[in-house]
Amino acid sequence: MGKRILVQRRGRGGKQFRATITHKIVPAKYPTYTLEERHQGEVVDLVHESGRDAPLAKIRFDDGKYVYIPAVEGVYVGARIEVGANASVNPMNIVNLNDVPDGTIVCNIERNFGDGGKLVKSAGSSAIVFAHSANGVTLRMPSRKFVTLNPMCRAVIGTIAGGGKGEKPFLKAGNKFYAMKAKGIMYPRVRGIAMAAVYHPYGGGRHQHPGKQTSVGRTAPPGRKVGNIAPRKTGRTRIRQI
Repeated sequence: MGKRILVQRRGRGGKQFRATITHKIVPAKYPTYTLEERHQGEVVDLVHESGRDAPLAKIRFDDGKYVYIPAVEGVYVGARIEVGANASVNPMNIVNLNDVPDGTIVCNIERNFGDGGKLVKSAGSSAIVFAHSANGVTLRMPSRKFVTLNPMCRAVIGTIAGGGKGEKPFLKAGNKFYAMKAKGIMYPRVRGIAMAAVYHPYGGGRHQHPGKQTSVGRTAPPGRKVGNIAPRKTGRTRIRQI
């Protein structure tokens, strides 16, 4: 009787392949205020959430509402922030993109108004407001691509805190294991050619090569669908001489 290979078990979505909800606080989203409202709040705490590389700022607003959003560089406990119409362009303030001048650094950007912030949320990341036009507000993303969004979408002024987090080495395999486990990432990842034949199509034999063609069709059975799946082309890309 055959075995399901690791790719099939991951596709099924078992608990060992998903990020755990343990030690999660709350979804990090903006407060649900209308565009005309203006509120002020205070940063009451800076907390860590499992599986997230940037710290979260716990904010208490004047109406008693609490929200958690990624903290920016330079924020501190006791800092006052503003959100809504005519909010000043200062670090940690939540401002509509339409009110942000060109060249301003922003983060935690909404893709659609009211979604709470979906873009540029990792530690040390930021985007730049590039231009305002009739089509919307154009931003330069960390990937150097340009994205045009609805001018009513909200963003936080500043750069996400925690930059340079990846520069510190893990030093031990155990530290790496627990870091990947918190994010639901499979670790360590064993090569298919290093496995036994029962666990992977490329496994088995006293050799370190697949032993068969690595390109498979789109309609291949699940147990064979490893390697290059329906590739347009394979091999090294050659520069054509003109």
